Amino acid sequence: MKSYCAKPQDVDRKWYVIDAEGQVLGRLATKVASVLRGKNKPQFTPHVDTGDFVVVVNAEKIKVTGNKEQQKLYRRHSGFPGGFKEEMLQHLRLRRPEAIVERAIRGMLPHTSLGDRQFTKLKVYAGTEHPHKSQNPETLKLIEKGQ
Repeated sequence: MKSYCAKPQDVDRKWYVIDAEGQVLGRLATKVASVLRGKNKPQFTPHVDTGDFVVVVNAEKIKVTGNKEQQKLYRRHSGFPGGFKEEMLQHLRLRRPEAIVERAIRGMLPHTSLGDRQFTKLKVYAGTEHPHKSQNPETLKLIEKGQ
């Protein structure tokens, strides 16, 4: 019996929309990362980009648990002396709310060139409007605990 290996030209890509309003950040990120990688498909192959496009809307209304709103820090460095910056989650939410969701999902993808290609299929928007209506995206429902 031979094992199946997906080829890049054989991959059928779909578009999905996920509403992040009221969703917990980590749980949303794991589901989105799984769809971006293609793990929801039977022809998933680890070294081939078999994933779908995902549009996340309402990123500004994402929930975090515990005291992360005041305690979680996002760090970056420009590469220049004195270029280290730290920012709390509540400040980043005011300045650029889609960056919170993007960074959480990026951390769950492979840190390789394959992961870079998979990350380009993610589109995150702070509000409800997005410019991808012509792709006819399907709504992807996330199951909440207790439903």
